[in-house]
Amino acid sequence: MTNPLLSDWAAEFALPPFGAIEDTDFGPAFDVALERERVNIKAIAENPATPDFANVIEAMELAEGDLDRVAGVFYNLAGADSTPAREALQRDLAPKMSAFSSEVTNNKALFAKVEAVWAARDGLVPEQLRVLDLYRRMFIRSGAQLEGDAAARLTAVKARLAVLGTAFSQNLLADERAWFMEVAEADLIGLPDFVVASARAAGSEKGVSNPVITLNRSLIVPFLQFSPRRELRQQAYAAWVARGENGNANDNRAIAAETLRLRDERAHLLGYASFADFKLEPEMAKTPAAVRDLLMRVWEPAKAQALRDAEVLEAMMHADSINGALEPWDWRYYSEKRRKAEHDLDEAVLKPYLSLKAMLAAQFDCANRLFGLEFRELEVPLYHADARAWEVTRGGKHIAVFIGDYFARGSKRSGAWCSAMRSQKNLGGEVRPIVVNVCNFAKGDPALLSYDDARTLFHEFGHALHQMLSNVTYGFISGTSVARDFVELPSQLYEHWLEVPEVLEKHARHVDSGAAMPADMLKRLLAAGTYDQGFATVEFLGSALVDLAFHEGAAPADPMVMQAEVLADLGMPHAIGMRHATPHFAHVFSGDGYSSGYYSYMWSEVMDADAFAAFEEAGDAFDPEVAARLERFILSAGGSQDAEALYMQFRGRMPGVEPLLKGRGLLDVD
Repeated sequence: MTNPLLSDWAAEFALPPFGAIEDTDFGPAFDVALERERVNIKAIAENPATPDFANVIEAMELAEGDLDRVAGVFYNLAGADSTPAREALQRDLAPKMSAFSSEVTNNKALFAKVEAVWAARDGLVPEQLRVLDLYRRMFIRSGAQLEGDAAARLTAVKARLAVLGTAFSQNLLADERAWFMEVAEADLIGLPDFVVASARAAGSEKGVSNPVITLNRSLIVPFLQFSPRRELRQQAYAAWVARGENGNANDNRAIAAETLRLRDERAHLLGYASFADFKLEPEMAKTPAAVRDLLMRVWEPAKAQALRDAEVLEAMMHADSINGALEPWDWRYYSEKRRKAEHDLDEAVLKPYLSLKAMLAAQFDCANRLFGLEFRELEVPLYHADARAWEVTRGGKHIAVFIGDYFARGSKRSGAWCSAMRSQKNLGGEVRPIVVNVCNFAKGDPALLSYDDARTLFHEFGHALHQMLSNVTYGFISGTSVARDFVELPSQLYEHWLEVPEVLEKHARHVDSGAAMPADMLKRLLAAGTYDQGFATVEFLGSALVDLAFHEGAAPADPMVMQAEVLADLGMPHAIGMRHATPHFAHVFSGDGYSSGYYSYMWSEVMDADAFAAFEEAGDAFDPEVAARLERFILSAGGSQDAEALYMQFRGRMPGVEPLLKGRGLLDVD
């Protein structure tokens, strides 16, 4: 029978034939696609014609079609809806895909052709020059200039790192899936209705008769915020921070240690002083020193604010006749009480105005007003019943297919992300993207979001816009294929529109009555925008600074010891934990995407605060001229130029750290 992954996709918009794909189709499809690309690469390397941009670089772009198509479906499903078969294949593919990548970049004949094109690059247009430069850089940073034992060792190191990254991810998912805490009816007292409903739904999913608390952030965080049962908060928090550190088959500590050793070796094989030096070279930051400078400029005011807040929260706890120090499982509970007292904001009252349905309408409406995009929901087969799809058009022209997969489930890894099943490109004919947003919101009928959840929704849709509005010739620089510390700019920038009063006035309507959010509630919500930013900033920076320390020197013998030392040197407040401790720090250890790069969110935040100020200076959050510049120089440009050049064209200058501190309410903190 014909493998549906390799046949022509005849569905509307050339969507994958999800209804026809079986898990058993993926392995054979990868084998065929890899072999086809091998044949294509061999033909390029052995082509007797004089090397030029078309027969080398463009030929490599076109060589990847089948593999891109199969991988685009598989890796999206492996993250969003894993099965034992998919997990097994992912383990098998990790070394195989790494070996194939090394096979290509170690191909001396192929690299010689890239070098020949580079030497004769005069006459290429700017986009071609950029793509050529990035391809050449990829080959060099992958070891194309190494010979003999060094080349062989680098190939082995990269293959092992791929295996370790997959194991880390699967261990973390297994730990998150396995743990849950059954609670009695009496334990639900004091919890808002939405938390109770989520706990009951989670219990049904786990197949138990009682409500349960799981390690899904959209359930455990509100439980920590609202449960008056301190001993249950402690139990839940302990399980949450112990993911990947339970001494069982899913323990990630040894994986983290080996990963750091191999990354250090990889950097030295390539001639770099440290993995951080290697990793940061192509980013905006360029050096570990520049990253540390930014993080420490924010650390001191953030810690000062957090310590002041801790004193207030501890006093509230003592007033409840609980003696001793404020603990991490106490912070969110007393912070929520304080928020309600100081800002008269009760999340249980707020959430009915922030239904998923309403916030989806809000994110689409903003995209329409800014960029003229329109969204029409599609009735098409998808990979899971919870997933939904929309056709995105502008002026009647098809722009993209957008897929949203919003609810937590045991088969989905934690967190939220954006990916593309198919990326935009124009080489060989216009190809429009299929873009996916994945979140882990608590499922409900209706689904209600916290304000933080709504921010996450807008954040991931900002990434989606970067993919959907991409307009470049070459897939290699399409959409989010930009510097890691630039990629978060569109996503974090889009969050700002959730704070625009007219957006909430229009869309934040009560899920039952349809009434708009009361004006005084809206005012209090926006006034509380910087509430608890000492906590949020410190927990982020703790993770970012540990990540940097892991990679800017020799690999630690025991990462957990180094983690403790870094936090002690920083004076990490006792009642605040890292946002992501090492054994569950998937950003850093599930692959090297954010390794030595977790700082990227804050680096991009320096720009996003300044970028939104461009709209404020124009006097309109939807100013058409500023929006057009944003699309032209940021959202449609992909990686067609250096990130700094793109931002300079949009804004005319680079910003300082002050807009970030102001946005977090830390500008005048001593």
